[in-house]
Amino acid sequence: MKRHFQTKILSWENLREWRRIFRSTGRRLVVTNGCFDILHLGHATYLEEARNQGDALLVGVNSDSGVHELKGPTRPIHCETDRAGILAALESVDFACIFPGKRAVQFLDAAQPDVYVKGGDYTLETLNQEERATVEKHEGTIVFIPFLKGRSTSAILSKIQSL
Repeated sequence: MKRHFQTKILSWENLREWRRIFRSTGRRLVVTNGCFDILHLGHATYLEEARNQGDALLVGVNSDSGVHELKGPTRPIHCETDRAGILAALESVDFACIFPGKRAVQFLDAAQPDVYVKGGDYTLETLNQEERATVEKHEGTIVFIPFLKGRSTSAILSKIQSL
């Protein structure tokens, strides 16, 4: 049977309805989000560990304008549809969805995670408090996964620029 990673990409417009249907399966949904501009081993490790927190992993992908706001005028390197497609092609990622804006509050409100995963550079106190409140409003738990040291998109870009 052929697999097509494109079928794992959810539209922003259909996310709420998709979540309603997914909830009826009784499966535990893990959600994370980010730019995922240049994938590296740190991302792969993080996503695999996130997936192990439940039955399915949904990755929210910051839109191009959101990445630009977060990372500056030279980012993103890859467009939002490419970033979502690459993520969807990974075995550990069950679904990907591009969301508008810089912050994930609306995305989290639509996705209603059972488990919300963030990187180890965050704590409950440093996490965006609107995002935290949104997850808690939907009775989700928040899990922090440590990063692999020395693995970051910024480090890769710095290395490329120094060549």
